[in-house]
Amino acid sequence: MSPIHKELSAGRWFGLSFVEQMANIGSEIERTITWKKKGNREYQRLAFDRGLELLDLTVADKKNKFRLREILRVREALADFFAFDNSYNSTDQLWQKYFFSFAYATRVRR
Repeated sequence: MSPIHKELSAGRWFGLSFVEQMANIGSEIERTITWKKKGNREYQRLAFDRGLELLDLTVADKKNKFRLREILRVREALADFFAFDNSYNSTDQLWQKYFFSFAYATRVRR
Protein backbone atom coordinates (compact mmCIF):
# COMPACT_ATOMS: atom_id res chain seq x y z
CA MET A 1 0.00 0.00 0.00
CA SER A 2 1.38 3.41 -0.92
CA PRO A 3 1.84 5.99 1.84
CA ILE A 4 -0.94 8.49 2.47
CA HIS A 5 1.45 11.08 3.89
CA LYS A 6 4.06 10.93 1.12
CA GLU A 7 6.17 13.88 2.28
CA LEU A 8 6.19 12.74 5.89
CA SER A 9 6.96 9.16 4.89
CA ALA A 10 9.93 10.38 2.87
CA GLY A 11 11.66 11.48 6.06
CA ARG A 12 10.16 14.75 7.28
CA TRP A 13 8.30 12.89 10.05
CA PHE A 14 11.56 11.82 11.66
CA GLY A 15 12.60 15.46 12.09
CA LEU A 16 9.64 16.11 14.39
CA SER A 17 9.93 15.60 18.13
CA PHE A 18 7.96 12.80 19.76
CA VAL A 19 5.53 15.34 21.22
CA GLU A 20 4.97 16.90 17.77
CA GLN A 21 4.43 13.47 16.24
CA MET A 22 1.82 12.59 18.86
CA ALA A 23 0.09 15.96 18.43
CA ASN A 24 -0.20 15.31 14.69
CA ILE A 25 -1.57 11.84 15.33
CA GLY A 26 -4.05 13.45 17.70
CA SER A 27 -5.26 15.72 14.91
CA GLU A 28 -6.13 12.70 12.79
CA ILE A 29 -7.83 11.00 15.73
CA GLU A 30 -9.82 14.18 16.37
CA ARG A 31 -10.93 14.09 12.71
CA THR A 32 -11.86 10.43 13.13
CA ILE A 33 -14.02 11.28 16.14
CA THR A 34 -15.63 14.21 14.32
CA TRP A 35 -16.59 12.07 11.31
CA LYS A 36 -17.84 9.31 13.60
CA LYS A 37 -20.16 11.80 15.34
CA LYS A 38 -21.39 13.02 11.95
CA GLY A 39 -22.10 9.44 10.90
CA ASN A 40 -19.77 9.50 7.88
CA ARG A 41 -18.15 6.06 8.14
CA GLU A 42 -16.05 6.48 4.98
CA TYR A 43 -14.40 9.73 6.13
CA GLN A 44 -14.04 8.26 9.61
CA ARG A 45 -12.16 5.28 8.17
CA LEU A 46 -9.94 7.51 6.02
CA ALA A 47 -9.00 9.72 8.97
CA PHE A 48 -8.33 6.65 11.11
CA ASP A 49 -6.13 5.15 8.39
CA ARG A 50 -4.12 8.38 8.31
CA GLY A 51 -3.75 8.26 12.10
CA LEU A 52 -2.56 4.66 11.99
CA GLU A 53 -0.03 5.50 9.30
CA LEU A 54 1.38 8.29 11.47
CA LEU A 55 1.53 5.92 14.44
CA ASP A 56 3.41 3.40 12.30
CA LEU A 57 5.89 6.12 11.26
CA THR A 58 6.33 7.00 14.93
CA VAL A 59 7.07 3.36 15.71
CA ALA A 60 9.64 3.30 12.89
CA ASP A 61 11.40 6.41 14.23
CA LYS A 62 14.58 5.26 15.96
CA LYS A 63 14.49 8.08 18.53
CA ASN A 64 11.27 6.57 19.92
CA LYS A 65 12.67 3.13 20.65
CA PHE A 66 12.30 3.63 24.42
CA ARG A 67 8.67 4.70 23.97
CA LEU A 68 7.55 1.74 21.87
CA ARG A 69 5.49 0.21 24.66
CA GLU A 70 3.34 3.33 24.98
CA ILE A 71 3.08 3.93 21.23
CA LEU A 72 2.10 0.35 20.46
CA ARG A 73 -0.39 0.26 23.34
CA VAL A 74 -1.99 3.45 21.99
CA ARG A 75 -2.20 1.87 18.54
CA GLU A 76 -3.77 -1.28 19.98
CA ALA A 77 -6.32 0.63 22.05
CA LEU A 78 -7.24 2.94 19.15
CA ALA A 79 -7.78 -0.03 16.85
CA ASP A 80 -9.90 -1.67 19.55
CA PHE A 81 -11.97 1.51 19.93
CA PHE A 82 -12.53 2.41 16.28
CA ALA A 83 -12.36 -0.94 14.49
CA PHE A 84 -13.20 -3.68 16.99
CA ASP A 85 -15.37 -4.19 20.07
CA ASN A 86 -13.87 -1.55 22.44
CA SER A 87 -12.88 -4.09 25.07
CA TYR A 88 -10.75 -1.39 26.76
CA ASN A 89 -13.89 0.75 27.21
CA SER A 90 -12.33 3.83 25.62
CA THR A 91 -14.36 6.93 24.93
CA ASP A 92 -14.09 9.85 22.53
CA GLN A 93 -13.35 12.09 25.52
CA LEU A 94 -10.54 9.84 26.75
CA TRP A 95 -8.77 10.04 23.40
CA GLN A 96 -9.34 13.77 23.08
CA LYS A 97 -7.89 14.33 26.55
CA TYR A 98 -4.90 12.05 25.89
CA PHE A 99 -3.92 13.76 22.65
CA PHE A 100 -4.74 17.27 23.88
CA SER A 101 -1.77 17.16 26.24
CA PHE A 102 0.58 16.63 23.29
CA ALA A 103 -1.02 19.44 21.29
CA TYR A 104 -0.76 21.74 24.32
CA ALA A 105 2.89 20.83 24.89
CA THR A 106 3.67 21.49 21.23
CA ARG A 107 2.06 24.95 21.39
CA VAL A 108 3.88 25.85 24.61
CA ARG A 109 7.24 24.92 23.05
CA ARG A 110 6.78 27.35 20.14
